[in-house]
Amino acid sequence: MSTAPTVTLGDRFAREFPEMALAWQAEQAPAPRLLVLNDRLAAELGLDVAWLRGAEGLRLLVGEHVPDGATPVAQVYSGHQFGHYAPRLGDGRALLLGEVTHADGEPRDLHLKGSGRTPFSRGGDGLAAVGPMLREHVVSEAMHALGIPTTRSLAVVATGRPVRRETVLPGAVLARVARSHLRVGSFQYARATDDVDLLRRLADHAIARHHPHAARAERPYLALFEAVVAAQAALVARWMLVGFVHGVMNTDNMTISGETIDYGPCAFMEAFDPATVYSSIDHGGRYAYGNQPRVAEWNLARLAEALLPLFADDEEQAIALAVEALGTFRGRYDDSWSAGMRAKLGLPDDLDHAVSGPLVEELLTLLQDNRVDHTSFYHRLGAAGGGTGSPARELFLDLAAIDGWLTRWQALEPDAAAMGRVNPVYIPRNHLVEEALDAATEGDPRPLERLLDAVSAPYDERPELDRYAEPAPDAFGAAYQTYCGT
Repeated sequence: MSTAPTVTLGDRFAREFPEMALAWQAEQAPAPRLLVLNDRLAAELGLDVAWLRGAEGLRLLVGEHVPDGATPVAQVYSGHQFGHYAPRLGDGRALLLGEVTHADGEPRDLHLKGSGRTPFSRGGDGLAAVGPMLREHVVSEAMHALGIPTTRSLAVVATGRPVRRETVLPGAVLARVARSHLRVGSFQYARATDDVDLLRRLADHAIARHHPHAARAERPYLALFEAVVAAQAALVARWMLVGFVHGVMNTDNMTISGETIDYGPCAFMEAFDPATVYSSIDHGGRYAYGNQPRVAEWNLARLAEALLPLFADDEEQAIALAVEALGTFRGRYDDSWSAGMRAKLGLPDDLDHAVSGPLVEELLTLLQDNRVDHTSFYHRLGAAGGGTGSPARELFLDLAAIDGWLTRWQALEPDAAAMGRVNPVYIPRNHLVEEALDAATEGDPRPLERLLDAVSAPYDERPELDRYAEPAPDAFGAAYQTYCGT
């Protein structure tokens, strides 16, 4: 029988914000069984990997074992969900176990998803099924490997408890790690209480934890908002560059840290189309791939509204400051996205936008008109060094149009080696994700392990992984949907 190592979890959020944290306990897991453990992340957090794999470690990962001094809480927040304001949302199937120190010296939240009902469950069962929790593990680790800021999955543990959805499914708990779980919705909730002191304390906490430079600004709270605008502009640009579709960009799913959070009905785009929607609940396409920058800006406007009392005592002045700060989003996003597109095409960063801009716009039109696979195109384009003999050409029906574009692009002497560093070979292809989740749900972990191996080193082409670089077969269907899992 192994001796439990000392696991220290801070309770700073629980102590400092009792108005926004309800002490709660995870439901018991009848028969916890480890499905996947992120050994490297565990080591970065100073956690004993061997212990985590044992009985006591599993109890920690499902929330049954609470270290001394820790206070698990369900956090409360508001949010606009598909544009409709909900004043009191909160963790309906999640718990913040506490804070742990990362190897970089900074705190990280250790957070559970699928740990049972809380007072914020709103009629839900508070549980999660194996498939959606493994999806979050795969996609969040793929995003991390792609260099995109994200929450991370520490482990997925099967609970031994059935979960009723359309059918009865095996239940699971996801243990995830984040720089924090502060959201735009957290500030919306604080503002809705009319407690300016709470709003100010929450902003001070966000500054100290995520944007410390703002504390030195003439207007610290405006500087905080500007920092979140910058972080989200850069984040969403990175999503767009790799074809990631979040699927449910509600304000309670936008972090103050600038990390991607809540991998529910998410997926990576295959055939390039700005109208791509994968979420089963996004009937109007509000959160379609091409809408993500506009939605992010809209969400940030809601954050500005929440922070207005901290910007200035005079409301008109506060609004003017907010509008000016929010107005920088589009320029920041455009700069990040344009720089990313030049990199994807191997073009110099200082290339005149008058040259690169029309070239990029023409390419996007060609990709959409020819329904070209987004990831395959850029990889093929760089792999062969371009030219009219490029294997990327084979992806197009309109050969004359792509030949003309390739000639103009090649004349700019693109750097193929640089392209290989930013254009992934492997992403979590939707058909492979479904295959892996189905197999894991039935008790076979091998497809999941192979998929994780591929997406954990997305830029390293390996012949034995050719299957993981190919688009979905036609039989997979264009009407692919993903679900929240609630």
